[in-house]
Amino acid sequence: MPTIVRAEKVTKIYPVGEIQVAALRGVTLAVEAGEFVSIVGASGSGKSTLLHILGGLTQPTRGRVFIEGTEYGTLSDGQRTALRRRSIGIVFQKFNLLPTLDAAANIAIAREIAGAPAIPDGYEQHLVQLLGIGERLHHRPTQLSGGEQQRVAIARALINQPRILLADEPTGNLDSVNSEAVLGVLLELNRTLGQTILMITHNAAAASIGNRVLHMRDGLMVED
Repeated sequence: MPTIVRAEKVTKIYPVGEIQVAALRGVTLAVEAGEFVSIVGASGSGKSTLLHILGGLTQPTRGRVFIEGTEYGTLSDGQRTALRRRSIGIVFQKFNLLPTLDAAANIAIAREIAGAPAIPDGYEQHLVQLLGIGERLHHRPTQLSGGEQQRVAIARALINQPRILLADEPTGNLDSVNSEAVLGVLLELNRTLGQTILMITHNAAAASIGNRVLHMRDGLMVED
C-alpha cells in the first residue's frame, strides 16, 4: 500500500524563558494507506506534538512532513488549510461539540466549513449507523453520554471522507465501558471502510487494537 503520511527527522523546539525545550527530536514515521497505527507514550513524550504537526496545526522547527505525497513546507497557510480539510479528520480528547446544536448540526458544520465537498449518496447515513448514533442525531451534547459525544465527534471528523483520521487520546475522557465502545468503532471504521487511522494514547491496552504499535519517550521513537 502507498505511504499516505510521512514524517522525516521532525524536530520541534519550544522556547521556555531562556531555555530551548525539544518536544520532538528527529522523529521519522511512515503510515501506509489503510493502516491503523497506535503511538503510545507517557504524558510529555511528544506524541501530541507529533500529531498536531502531522495534522498541520503547528509547524516543525526542522524536518519535513508529507500528506498524500504533498509536503506541508511547500504550501502557503491557505494551501495547508485546504489540504488538511480535504485529507485529514482530527478527533481530540475533548469532544468540542457546540452545546446549542444537536448532533446532526454538529456533524454538518464540518461540511459547511469545508465548502460541502461531494460525498457518495448514502455515505452520511452509513457513517452514523456504523457509529451507532443514528437514533441520537437530534439530541444536544448534554443529552448524550460521553461515548456518544465522542462518536459524534468522530462522525464530524469523517463526514467529508478524509483519507486520514488522527485521534488524539480519543478515550481520555471516557470511562472503561465507553472507551471500549469508541475503540471498537475505530477498529470497525478501519476494517469496514479501510480508514487510515493514527491514534495516540498513554494506554497500552488501547494502543494494542491497532495493526502496528509505536512507542515514544522524551521526544523520540523508541523500541518497545
